[in-house]
Amino acid sequence: MYFSYVGYAEDRSVVSGKVTAPNEDLARQILARSRYRVLSLKPSTPFLPTWGTLFPSLFGVKPEAIIMLARQLALLLESGTDIVTALELLEAQSTNGILKRVLGEVVSDLRNGNRLSTSLSKHPKVFPNMFVQSLVVGEQSGGLEKVLRQMANYMEKENNANKATKNALKYPLFVSSLSVVVIIVMLTYVFPAFAGLYSSMGAKLPFLTSLLLSVANALMHNGLYILAVLIALIIGLVFYIKSPNGRTKWDSLMFRLPLFGRVSHMSELARCCRSISLLLGAGLPLPQIMALVIESSENTVLKKALDQVREDMLKGEGLSRPMAKNRLFMPMMVQMASVGERTGNLDVTLQAVAENYETEAQERTRALIGMIQPATTIVIAAIVGMIALSLVSVMYSIYGQM
Repeated sequence: MYFSYVGYAEDRSVVSGKVTAPNEDLARQILARSRYRVLSLKPSTPFLPTWGTLFPSLFGVKPEAIIMLARQLALLLESGTDIVTALELLEAQSTNGILKRVLGEVVSDLRNGNRLSTSLSKHPKVFPNMFVQSLVVGEQSGGLEKVLRQMANYMEKENNANKATKNALKYPLFVSSLSVVVIIVMLTYVFPAFAGLYSSMGAKLPFLTSLLLSVANALMHNGLYILAVLIALIIGLVFYIKSPNGRTKWDSLMFRLPLFGRVSHMSELARCCRSISLLLGAGLPLPQIMALVIESSENTVLKKALDQVREDMLKGEGLSRPMAKNRLFMPMMVQMASVGERTGNLDVTLQAVAENYETEAQERTRALIGMIQPATTIVIAAIVGMIALSLVSVMYSIYGQM
């Protein structure tokens, strides 16, 4: 069944949406597991298909769908439902075409005697390898429900961090794009009209006005060529970044940028620490964990550093000593890893490091995003002021000639 809900999130913001569950009690439990305080919950029937249902190949499976799937599956297993029945129920209630098809194939594999982790591993585009390997440990230890909840919490934190950054950048990007359009319109239409009027009056154009008029004429007569060159440069840069050598240089540059480098660096290390902590808590051996973390990392520079750490670790050096050899791993991370190895609480210490780095990265990100809007305003004001100054200077030139 579908249930529409309205409630509060942990940050007191109002949330609303739909959730699928066999009954209202389970729906409330699912929302409670997501830390939502439910104000209203009522059955709902989807009359109209969604875009994701009509064109599933264009939208894929979002992380939110996998997070909700993991929570619902854990809850159904805890309530005593067998895994095949639980997946059949989730398949019937799924509104995403791709996920529905994948769950159907997983159910067929389970009926043929395969394990859940083996069945999910056949769909790497939907279920990440880290997710699958964690389920392997859950199946072996008998704590599949616990592992599902841990992975759901982990993926939710990753997804929320990415969404927070994207949402914070929406307004500055919108303002910047609109400002660029306004400036182009002023340079290509408004400014040439005034400049032509002043030229017809025989006024001598000052240097600033002549310079802006040249820029405006270039945009009007060669705008398509300039746009084509810019597009070609962007496409060339994208292909270069996708190449192995270009990707390495790009990832290295992301760590060395004056303001954004520190944020990128700490975010990558936080993700690394959280992944190791999660998989240690799930019961995976450290060499296998390092292989999974290396595979899931998207930064090639960090991948090489982690690969070297893993090689030294396999030689018997532990985790903290190989990390100390590379300046990419910050001192706090190395020290806490050393403490965790000595006390046997490596998962706890790395979890603390991850939370510390995530908090600092979020604070720095908010500060940087807060600087974008005033910086954009200053740049726009300077450009508009320069255009206005060039027009006023022509008027004074005409008055002087008169």
